[in-house]
Amino acid sequence: MNIRHADFISDLADIRRVRFAVFVDEQQVPAEIEMDDRDPVCIHLLALDTEGAVGTARIDLGRSGKVGRLAVLASHRRQGVGMALMHGLHQVAVENQLAKVWCNAQVSAVPFYQRLGYRVTSGPFYEADIEHVRMDCDI
Repeated sequence: MNIRHADFISDLADIRRVRFAVFVDEQQVPAEIEMDDRDPVCIHLLALDTEGAVGTARIDLGRSGKVGRLAVLASHRRQGVGMALMHGLHQVAVENQLAKVWCNAQVSAVPFYQRLGYRVTSGPFYEADIEHVRMDCDI
């Protein structure tokens, strides 16, 4: 598996395919809100194996290091893809001199983020009809 920076324009089809498979098809997030106006200004990463793109994530430097849209195809979960993507985003944050990053994590993913050093910093709230909490991480 290889983690690399994505070019949002030239890699859009792969980013969209992975995110729609996870968020729209699996989690029933409305397709019209999955891609947003922050996408073009975020730094995106892709996880690739011999089959092509199997995961993606982004970091929004303009929003104080907001990590988001972490998506790994079901066939590649529990193989370290998500962790590798997150480590890549943390490296981007370090390179951009950020001392911390944050995310709005789905409640079901809280243990994943806690293993990376994130801590819950809000009560629960809903985004796209899915329960979330804010989590912060010093890097």
